[in-house]
Amino acid sequence: MLTGRTLASFQNALLEWFLQFQRDLPWRKTKDPYRVWLSEIMLQQTRVAAVIPYYERFLERFPNIESLAEAPEEEVLRLWSGLGYYSRARNLQNAARQIVAKFGGVFPKTREEILSLSGIGDYTASAIASIAFNQGAAVLDGNVARVLSRLEGIRGDLRERRKWQALQLEADRLLAASAPGDWNQAMMELGAIICTPRAPQCLLCPVATHCEARKLGITETLPEVRKKRDTVEVALASLVLVNPDGETLLLPPPAQKNKDDQPDHIPTLVSNLWHFPTASANGDVIRAAKASWKEFFGSGKTTAGKMLQLPPVRHAVTYRNISVHPFLCTLPRLPKVQGTKTVALSAVTDLAISNLTRKIAKRAAAALKEISG
Repeated sequence: MLTGRTLASFQNALLEWFLQFQRDLPWRKTKDPYRVWLSEIMLQQTRVAAVIPYYERFLERFPNIESLAEAPEEEVLRLWSGLGYYSRARNLQNAARQIVAKFGGVFPKTREEILSLSGIGDYTASAIASIAFNQGAAVLDGNVARVLSRLEGIRGDLRERRKWQALQLEADRLLAASAPGDWNQAMMELGAIICTPRAPQCLLCPVATHCEARKLGITETLPEVRKKRDTVEVALASLVLVNPDGETLLLPPPAQKNKDDQPDHIPTLVSNLWHFPTASANGDVIRAAKASWKEFFGSGKTTAGKMLQLPPVRHAVTYRNISVHPFLCTLPRLPKVQGTKTVALSAVTDLAISNLTRKIAKRAAAALKEISG
């Protein structure tokens, strides 16, 4: 355990390294809590390189809390489209509306008030409180937990409740009270670019001399690997209906709630957004496609047009490996179904849709272009 002068040496070495070598990221150029909050939400389970263009486009359209709170939800989702985990965007807007209604449009300053906002948990509240308001709140995420595990030679499942609580207490104890925002970012940065899950760069680590795992030669075996949920194979059939004008039909966001315990639960797989008619296809995908037609459009025959089976689209979501079998259905006219959206197939990818729907649209658009010559 680092204490006294050793702890001070550790803190100084890490902060000096961060100030000199931190990555040049757009959200590090501001203390504006709105921008810090946005970046932290976008960075959840998403790579930094993928977040940067979304962050910049989102701020261009929604430069402040009021503009986000007042926007139509579909526009917020459209700008989020492709980033995944769409509940983040919905919670972000809900929280913006809470801030307007409860705090007069001013971002709350205390960690307790920040925690009261939709979609914000312990980690995000501590990150905002420390970075934007210089409050002494230590963050604990996967990167920080990995650093602590190696630093102190901690074994076992780090996500086990009691162990995670102990890690939080240790993160609190190590926090550099004079610079909590920089300290939290330094710990996360260390885990992101030096103390990585595989092949950690110990020779470049600014605090390697303090690392217990390095002394014991067990750096690459920590943290111990958690037992993952078994991968489930999911097969779907998806109908892409197209009329002579190149327009297609999309179904509205499902009203059902997500059910993560059902691997082929369609609302979950399409992120509760606009989507093509899609159904589970356990076995015969052609039969599933015809059954899908009947489910969504009644018993009318599909022979009024042509149904072309396209190569499958591959997609992965959490523990699922998804194979979508798209069927390009060229029809003289699209069915008239209440609540659906008619849009040019080439413009589908501009809408608020999931990555799965985007992949299907691109596959179908390429096939239609090839057929049309």
